[in-house]
Amino acid sequence: MKRVPYEVMVNEFERVLTKYGFEPKDAKASAELFAQNSMAGVYSHGLNRFPRVVEYLKKGEIDPKVKAEKIMGFGAFERWDGHRGFGPLNAKLAMDRAVELAKEFGMGIVALGNNNHWMRGGSYGWQAADQGCIGICWSNTCPNMPAWGGMDRKIGNNPLIFAVPRSNGEHVVIDCAVSQFSYGKLEDCRLKGQQLPVPGGYDTNGNLTTDPGEIEKTWRVLPMGYWKGSGISIALDLIATVLSNGNSVQKIGTFGDEVGLTQIMIAIDPTKGNSVELTDEIVNNIVADVKSSIPVKEGGEVYYPGELELLNIKQNKEEGIPVIEEKWEEVLNM
Repeated sequence: MKRVPYEVMVNEFERVLTKYGFEPKDAKASAELFAQNSMAGVYSHGLNRFPRVVEYLKKGEIDPKVKAEKIMGFGAFERWDGHRGFGPLNAKLAMDRAVELAKEFGMGIVALGNNNHWMRGGSYGWQAADQGCIGICWSNTCPNMPAWGGMDRKIGNNPLIFAVPRSNGEHVVIDCAVSQFSYGKLEDCRLKGQQLPVPGGYDTNGNLTTDPGEIEKTWRVLPMGYWKGSGISIALDLIATVLSNGNSVQKIGTFGDEVGLTQIMIAIDPTKGNSVELTDEIVNNIVADVKSSIPVKEGGEVYYPGELELLNIKQNKEEGIPVIEEKWEEVLNM
């Protein structure tokens, strides 16, 4: 597989984003977000997603000039409007503000409505943890998953993130769609010619399948935990829409493209109750216990959430970021 140095990827993304109207500083920051996603091994929301974002820019669905702004606030809670600007930059701004509120009040909540796709939700969990905070965040989506017991798409696979900080930077971060697999992961497996490790949805005959291409045809992805994932999806959409007064999954489905999304950023400062050393001790003890599990496969290993991303970053910094050549050529030719 072809590998590309991180700096080269950043430069190419920056070049294209500048061409489509980003200010130089914003183009650089956005390019770094995409490249960091690929470097962490989340290719579905790095290089692989980049051409789709450019299509949205061409169609005017994303305005690279506008920024999210606060429209109301009360104590540790604020409501912001993203004005359909560039999703990742708006989401970063909102999480930074949630962290500021947490440093003041112990916790902070920013409800960000009318934003665009935030790409890799885990970015904002890592962002909160890097500043010493517990991070909880989620986004709704277009209707892309049937509710449990239904066939037609009514709910979103709304990605949900939890992050717990460690002072050495080896944070514990879980980033998951509430479908068994995200559509980005389905695309990534299809492009690599891989089957899913477990069934992820239904094929055109109505049977559960591990074939990502078949699931993309039907749009019948499987909620994680079956009815449990379906219920969690609905609850996340309800909470996000109530707090932001933004767009629900149902309303986003009327827009034609996946724009105008709603996101919630929550930061909690554990130093209000613990020393940094105490929090580290608690997290380290729990992680060590999980890591001491007897592996199912001989010679195998049990990983804590976020550990594989740290290993990917280390390898891809040294060797370059793996790319699907057709996607990389598409960017080079933009």
